[in-house]
Amino acid sequence: MWFTNLLTSGGVGTTVLMLSVSIFAGLLLGKFKVKGVTLGITWVLFVGIFISALGVTCNGEMLHIIKEFGLILFVTAVGLQVGPGFFKSFKKGGLAMNGMAVVNVALGVLITYIIAKTADQSLTDMAGVYTGAVTNTPGLSAAQQTANDLGLAGAADQMASGYAVAYPLAVVGMIMTCLLLRPLCRIDLKNEPVSDEGLDSKAEKKATPTSLRHKVNLIPIFVIIALGIVLGSLPIPVGMSAPVKLGLAGGPLVVSLIGSWLGVKKGWFTQEFTDSHGVWMLREVGIALFLAGVGLSAGGSFLATIQAGGYMWVLYGVIITIVPPLLVGLFGRLVLKINYYTLMGFIGGSHTDPPTLAFANNMAPEGCKLPNTGYATVYPLTMFLRIFTAQLLVLLA
Repeated sequence: MWFTNLLTSGGVGTTVLMLSVSIFAGLLLGKFKVKGVTLGITWVLFVGIFISALGVTCNGEMLHIIKEFGLILFVTAVGLQVGPGFFKSFKKGGLAMNGMAVVNVALGVLITYIIAKTADQSLTDMAGVYTGAVTNTPGLSAAQQTANDLGLAGAADQMASGYAVAYPLAVVGMIMTCLLLRPLCRIDLKNEPVSDEGLDSKAEKKATPTSLRHKVNLIPIFVIIALGIVLGSLPIPVGMSAPVKLGLAGGPLVVSLIGSWLGVKKGWFTQEFTDSHGVWMLREVGIALFLAGVGLSAGGSFLATIQAGGYMWVLYGVIITIVPPLLVGLFGRLVLKINYYTLMGFIGGSHTDPPTLAFANNMAPEGCKLPNTGYATVYPLTMFLRIFTAQLLVLLA
């Protein structure tokens, strides 16, 4: 009896318990490989969905806070790790990748609009599916706010349902896109460079332990988070009915990129600090909390929406998820010759999707930073574009 009450109380203890179960069970499942491939930490998301679908009650407000804070920790750590070499990346294809990101976003919006018109779907509903298919929570929030400002009754709840059913398979879809690029582009990981300088994986592995022993300093990390939240909350007028914002993820990422670059350049802290085991741990804890929070929040609405006929939204979401990055990824590899590890990071960044980056880091050799670089190079611009286009779809409805 007491255990049943614990699972259905919706209290703090229940929420922390379910977060812990989602994370450790998901991490254990992530260790199993099928033909050398695993979804890794992404299993945390699916375990969370499964637990939520069983009817376990968690504290919704607490889950929201933990989910957002986990995402903030994750993007801050990513920014710290790639910041010192971030601006150099623009000399090595960064501008081209941002151009690819713009095309990727445009294709996603175009496909969403075409589906809405040809399948007789509400464009406001499809705005929710779109944000789920590109795993962009800030875009969902912005679209809901725009709908409320326009007085569209019930639109915000419908968008949330569309987001919930599209999000889980979007995570799988982007990972599948990364995997599909390997045979389509005939990529041999044994011959793939693991750094911009062409160092082999052995050299990278030898360099890693020194950095991992460096003690982490929490002060600059939380200064960056505080400044990033302020930046992410600033409204940016774009001539529409509502301003856009970088959000709680975009702001900290931009500040951490600039802060780590300046910090190393000015000698405020060392490269060993940005590469330290503490920053790596911050990244992994952040993404685990985020995925568990999303799963535990989405499970109930996922099943309810599917049962109510929202299964077609799942199909639409898969199309929006896979087609644009697959086309752009083929162009990036076959025409621009972008490194595969960088390209996987690009796919994650162009969909603002942390699980794809986690998968890419799991695929890459130890010490390889190319997935993080590809992710961070396009993430800030993509975040702005996803938020803007989600609102645009509602305004076009």
